[in-house]
Amino acid sequence: MASPKTSQAALVLGAIGIVYGDIGTSVLYAIKEIFGHGHVPFTHENVYGMLSMIFWTMTVIVSLKYVVLVLRADNEGEGGLVAMLALASRAVADKPKLRSVLLMIGIFGTGLFYGDGVITPAISVLSAVEGLEIISPHFKRYVIPITLVVLFCLFFVQKRGTTGIGRFFGPITLAWFLVLALLGVWQITTHPEILAAVSPHYMLRFIWDFPGISFIILGAMVLCVTGAEALYADLGHFGKRPIRIAWFTVVMPCLTLNYFGQGALLLGNPAAVKNPFFMMAPEWALVPLVLMATAATVIASQAMLTGAFSVTRQVIQLGYLPRLRIEHTSVRSTGQIYIPLVNWGLFVMIVLAVVMFRNSSNLAAAYGIAVTADMLITTVLTFFVIRFAWKLPLLLCIAATSIFFVIDFAFFTSNLLKVPQGGWFTILIGLGVFTLMMTWKQGRQLMGQAQLAEAIDLRSFLDSVFVSPPVRVEGTAVFLTAEPGVVPNALLHNLKHNKVLHEQNLFVTVRNHEVPWIPMDKRIEMEPLGHHCWQVIVHYGFKNEIDLPRALENARMRGCQLEPMTTSYFLSRDVVIPTLGSGMAPWREKLFAQMHHNASGAAAFLGLPNNAVVELGSKIEI
Repeated sequence: MASPKTSQAALVLGAIGIVYGDIGTSVLYAIKEIFGHGHVPFTHENVYGMLSMIFWTMTVIVSLKYVVLVLRADNEGEGGLVAMLALASRAVADKPKLRSVLLMIGIFGTGLFYGDGVITPAISVLSAVEGLEIISPHFKRYVIPITLVVLFCLFFVQKRGTTGIGRFFGPITLAWFLVLALLGVWQITTHPEILAAVSPHYMLRFIWDFPGISFIILGAMVLCVTGAEALYADLGHFGKRPIRIAWFTVVMPCLTLNYFGQGALLLGNPAAVKNPFFMMAPEWALVPLVLMATAATVIASQAMLTGAFSVTRQVIQLGYLPRLRIEHTSVRSTGQIYIPLVNWGLFVMIVLAVVMFRNSSNLAAAYGIAVTADMLITTVLTFFVIRFAWKLPLLLCIAATSIFFVIDFAFFTSNLLKVPQGGWFTILIGLGVFTLMMTWKQGRQLMGQAQLAEAIDLRSFLDSVFVSPPVRVEGTAVFLTAEPGVVPNALLHNLKHNKVLHEQNLFVTVRNHEVPWIPMDKRIEMEPLGHHCWQVIVHYGFKNEIDLPRALENARMRGCQLEPMTTSYFLSRDVVIPTLGSGMAPWREKLFAQMHHNASGAAAFLGLPNNAVVELGSKIEI
């Protein structure tokens, strides 16, 4: 058995590979974009000013905001925007209007996450492959084809899982960070005076001299903190301590040395601004560096994909997306999943982004809006968590979040200037996903209202049925129902057509909650209804693995003996009929009906055995 120190070292190494892959590849394009569009006059003083701004941006946003403050706001050990949203909404549960607003804001942020998930792999891999142009200009024509091939291979292998290659992520990314540090140190030795840029007075003097340019340049400056949200999102995988150790001992020092090395290079060779990262390296090291950069960007993109699968499953269980086919790629880890629709949907959008924008500089114009919007939303939700969940004094809560809010708001508004140049692309993706989520949520509510309007009380119905009971057959029938206490349509159809009732009958409602985990001993509630009938409510957190047969095994301790070979699951296959009325707009009702029709079957989502499921259809007008 590994010692605690060994386990901690393994977690730190894993955090370096998964958590910091994205921010670790920002050195490829951040300084190039800051100086590349002519906004910043190229002088030695401005090189110092930009390096100072990069260093303090990482310090304030990553070190102080995320590593020190936000990591403390864990939802039973889990992090990420969905976990923060659940935490904040529970904290203001007694304020329904405020809760609705926070849910809308949080779901919009989740929609923007998918926009980020498109741009991040595209800009990362493209910027790495562009290193070939430094080797020879003749390679320029091959940059986009090679990028698309690398991305296709990445998405193609997702269905096989990352168990086999995942163990190499940490060592490869650690080697990448060490190479970043070595390149930086090598250049710093030529101009060691560049280290003085750590002083904030260079940043403040630049802001004082060029306030307008300082605001505009924030749109490029945000590139140096891409992936900061991953710190929080991967909290549940690694824990606070390994993430903090990895940042302060490896990631931030190596990034700082590399950025300052690029600055030292620019002091001696201003022409290197066209691609300072790759021009740091000696000519003999360019090919290995391009290969290593490509590997690092693939790992960073892999982390983003894994996050997209995880967030999608959480959003489905919170009720904001329809059921999708989810495949498990590991028998040991339930967290390793693959969602084909999300995988290939992202791939199509990424290919579109690469083909449309053509190079990393153009993609950088589309990048930043989603990231800064999510940062701003995280800050807002954090305020409500520490105020209403932690019960901290109001002035302390304002003091703890207002500085971050002002900084995040400045970054966000600066990035809005990018909308005409490409920022519209991520906003369009975010709005599209947000529309789907809200349409599904509201459509499900309308379905529930329509079903309740025609609902029959379950207990009264059973009492009337057993006045003159139908024929009882051996085995157990499990009827799935959206609301407890009402008669499921499947039961009515079964009695009407088959004219029998099983020996045991369970009326099961699955409830998903705004907490990550619900333990097995709190998984089910059972209420006897007499005549060997039970009302059962099964509870899941948004990160729990849904396996209904396993959950119902707990019924044995409540006097209900379920035998897998003699248990049948009855489901209603509802067909939604959009109608004119007081529901959603007609186009949204049609969209919901189509989403409902294309949703994967409830049987697969609930983990039911295929040979024990009976589906009975019904129509619902909304």
